[in-house]
Amino acid sequence: MAVSTDNKENSRINAGGFIIAFTGAIFFSTKAIIIKKAFADIHVSALGLLSLRMLFALPFYLLVALFVSSKKNNVRINRRQWGYIAVIGILGYYLSSLFDFIGLQYVSAGLERLILFLYPTFAVLINAYWFGQSISSTQKAALILTYIGIGIAYFGELKIDNTNPDFLWGSLLILMCAITYSFYLVGSGRMIPKTGVTKFTAYSMLAATTGVLLHLVITGEHKQLSFSPAFVGYGLLLAIIATVIPSFMLSYGMKKIGANNTAIITSIGPVSTILQAHYILKEPIFAEQLIGTLLVIAGVLMIGWKSRNLSTDKA
Repeated sequence: MAVSTDNKENSRINAGGFIIAFTGAIFFSTKAIIIKKAFADIHVSALGLLSLRMLFALPFYLLVALFVSSKKNNVRINRRQWGYIAVIGILGYYLSSLFDFIGLQYVSAGLERLILFLYPTFAVLINAYWFGQSISSTQKAALILTYIGIGIAYFGELKIDNTNPDFLWGSLLILMCAITYSFYLVGSGRMIPKTGVTKFTAYSMLAATTGVLLHLVITGEHKQLSFSPAFVGYGLLLAIIATVIPSFMLSYGMKKIGANNTAIITSIGPVSTILQAHYILKEPIFAEQLIGTLLVIAGVLMIGWKSRNLSTDKA
């Protein structure tokens, strides 16, 4: 009977972890929609909007950092680890987000999410090149499938958005966002076991926020910001709904159902973004986009399942 009770408890935990991770992925997928709406409704630069997002999110991550550091079982971070966290945070949330915000001025929200969703494949390639991790035949097939999917969706979008002179530039910026975020993903996988997921998330976000705000001050754009109700409202939406809440929901999901299962669940992101973009931003849904999205998700799922099976075998 004790085993049965334990199984029921584990099922409840897994169900709760799944629901929270799924909801967090949906919240994260609203980011591009909010950014596109902000660009359409108010006159604001990408750096200004990003800075407001980070500024409003700052108190939450600061409180979390203070809380986890005050625990009795807190493991102190050495100087080298501080340096790694700062570099990873700047790559993953400062540069990556800046590329993303600027790129969204020129491409649709649906395409942004698809290109950005290449980051797991880049992470596989980085691990293979720098850390000597072999790429299995399943992962190779997943990479090919994913890039074919992106190609189909991209050229389909190119036919629709053929009057935009900055389409290629925007696409390149989103690609740079995916690449820099993949470095964050690889780095976090090596730092989280040493620092803990909550502490790492909070400190890396603080490092990224410092970078963004310094950028704002150095360029002098802080003098041009007008804190209108609409600007503040979009900043709050980006900070709370699309950043703080989902980041901790996914962290909770990782604790309950594992990092690989959480990564697989986030595959709902592109579908959610495309649907929201269609109904909120009136972006068209076309056949190439749907086919490409399905192929990209299938490729990411193959990578996720393979990673999970490998970790299970090692255990």
